[in-house]
Amino acid sequence: MNLEITNKNLYLLLPGKVSHVARIYAEENHVTPLEALKLFYHSNTYKQLENEETKFWHYGPVALYEEFMDNQ
Repeated sequence: MNLEITNKNLYLLLPGKVSHVARIYAEENHVTPLEALKLFYHSNTYKQLENEETKFWHYGPVALYEEFMDNQ
């Protein structure tokens, strides 16, 4: 079994991380979860998250949320 994270399998980790960040954003900013998802998917933070080389996939939801808020 290959446990290495690459750009080819990184997509498997993203939905869980994205949903947590969107939930935090929706609660903190009083928007719908769908609005929060759209904002996050169009952000530079998401672009970095989907690139394995940045290692953003190591970040937890709170760290990703803070990164997202810092770069808006």
